[in-house]
Amino acid sequence: MQLVFAGTPDVALPSLHAVLDSRHEVLAVLTRPDAPAGRGRAVAPSPVAALAAERGLEVLRPRRPSEPAFLQRLAEIAPDCCPVVAYGGLLPKEALDIPPRGWVNLHFSLLPAWRGAAPVQHALIAGDEVTGATTFRLVEELDAGPTYGLFTETIRPDDTAGVLLQRLATHGAALLVATLDGIEDGILEEREQSSEGVTVARRLSPADGLVDWSRTAFAIDRQVRGCTPAPGAWTEAGDQRLKLWPTTTRPDAPALPPGELVVTKQEVLVGTGTSPVALGDVQPPGRARMPATAWVRGLRPAPARLGG
Repeated sequence: MQLVFAGTPDVALPSLHAVLDSRHEVLAVLTRPDAPAGRGRAVAPSPVAALAAERGLEVLRPRRPSEPAFLQRLAEIAPDCCPVVAYGGLLPKEALDIPPRGWVNLHFSLLPAWRGAAPVQHALIAGDEVTGATTFRLVEELDAGPTYGLFTETIRPDDTAGVLLQRLATHGAALLVATLDGIEDGILEEREQSSEGVTVARRLSPADGLVDWSRTAFAIDRQVRGCTPAPGAWTEAGDQRLKLWPTTTRPDAPALPPGELVVTKQEVLVGTGTSPVALGDVQPPGRARMPATAWVRGLRPAPARLGG
């Protein structure tokens, strides 16, 4: 089939590489407009746009995919099908109707669970034990189209959202290509999603990363991992905002009141609603990421507790 690939961030690159190496022909890519990136915030093309430029592909960058100029150009290209991975924009019906075999999305959840922008983060925060990825046909309703295939993936104790998402993206690339092959060969049957078990994975904000130390150690551990690397987990340390990286539950340590800080030679413990947790790396304002023990050693005096 002849394709237009839609995607924007790094997580879409494994799929774009896989599709480029498949039997299908990529005619162009659709991506979000150039935007500030990196520490210097210089305007730069998206990772998908950069790879497409390296391969000599046409790059479509509409501000909105409802723009008449974009719709006209997509109709001129006339792709058979459009694979989608983390494009980041809602496609109007006028765009959905152009490719005769539809837009095939690789979504990083087991639909109908976690429809929306942040499925991996929400799966971690909710305490799910298993996640995965699903291919489905885009319709106007958010992530509600009929499915083609899926795979499951166990959530590991040390997973962060970033690590888990990259693993799903790598495995999902093969699923996407297999789905495109099956559509072309006429051997895949669309399956309507169940109306039961629907959950919504809204985009996370910095407020979602604020740790409430009265929650269980497990819930705090999953919240921090689910918010790593973005939007970032954090707590209040005195009058400072302290960024947090993954913690480790210490079920054998003596219980502490929520938020109370105890410093040992080896670690920094914080009380929760259940067992204490040991802080991992932290980052105070205006400073580099560092082990919690190094952060505490630099304080005179160390705070007695974390949180408001």
